Amino acid sequence: MGRKSKSAPSGRSERKGKDTGKKFKKKVCVFCKEGVDWIDYKDVNLLRKFMSDRAKIRARRVSGNCAQHQRDVAMAIKSARELALLPYATRVTSSRGGGRGGRRDDRGPREDRGDRGPRPENTGGPQVGDTALPGAIPEEQPVGTEIVGTLEDAVEAEA
Repeated sequence: MGRKSKSAPSGRSERKGKDTGKKFKKKVCVFCKEGVDWIDYKDVNLLRKFMSDRAKIRARRVSGNCAQHQRDVAMAIKSARELALLPYATRVTSSRGGGRGGRRDDRGPREDRGDRGPRPENTGGPQVGDTALPGAIPEEQPVGTEIVGTLEDAVEAEA
């Protein structure tokens, strides 16, 4: 029960290689070209070349490093991050709105929308910041813990 050979063309179309016609030059590893044997984690300017604007480590196919030097660069960046020489992430401001929450500009102010009635006024119920429930009996203060204005008054109260 081996695999059948394809002698006759089947109904499926043959998959062809990805040939877009673009010729590109393969990047050569900078460290191999210069003969670098150790990548210094303190050389921040060199390491920033292998990081994106959001402080992510660039991929090997983007940076052009060989496998060994890509590992060394990654370890050097991680060591520099631990010593706060490089950031873990940078905040990027975008001109696009995007993100969560959305904008409310297109709907107008809330009161002018006609899909709801007017907001109810204060009904005397609990408000934000209230600690006691309405109708609850307040706890009595334990004996001997009266609040006294000055130290002299406290001495007189004990005597």
